[in-house]
Amino acid sequence: MFGFSEDLIWWITIVDLPALSSLFFLIWRTRRDHETAMTRLRELLDTRNTQMREAQFSFKLEAAKSYASISDMKELEIRLINHLLRIESKLDKTAMKTEALRAKNNTQ
Repeated sequence: MFGFSEDLIWWITIVDLPALSSLFFLIWRTRRDHETAMTRLRELLDTRNTQMREAQFSFKLEAAKSYASISDMKELEIRLINHLLRIESKLDKTAMKTEALRAKNNTQ
């Protein structure tokens, strides 16, 4: 029994303690590396998110600059309405002339 316990103590001292300590340090180092990588990725994502927001803001600003103002749109609407009214009056005159010619042709 005494030889067995010395062998057991020797086994624990020589094999198990170094193996467990190396596993502990391996796990500790892996966790530290993982936390470092996660921090780096989080910072990268925050930077990219900020860049995307700035790009979106500048795009919106550029799009707003290229839109027509309300006064320009009202002016265009007035011009279109006036032009359409002139076309309508010309069509009315043409229709009246056509009716007059038909009436004249029907009486003959």
